[in-house]
Amino acid sequence: MTGNVWEWCMDWYGDGAYPTSASNPTGPTTGSYRVARGSSWYDYEQYCRLVYRSYGAPSSVGYGYGFRVSRTP
Repeated sequence: MTGNVWEWCMDWYGDGAYPTSASNPTGPTTGSYRVARGSSWYDYEQYCRLVYRSYGAPSSVGYGYGFRVSRTP
């Protein structure tokens, strides 16, 4: 899925909130920005990693943003 679109996540973004050794870490409980993961077709190759995180305002729109619908079984 990497390189398709940035995937919006439910996590709020926080600088330093994502340790390199944690598996699926969660961010802060509140914030102004949501986490976006994975990069898009519109970005440089160094950002095309599933573990790469960026952030944006929940109201952000653009060519490279999307989301994945999922639910707990």
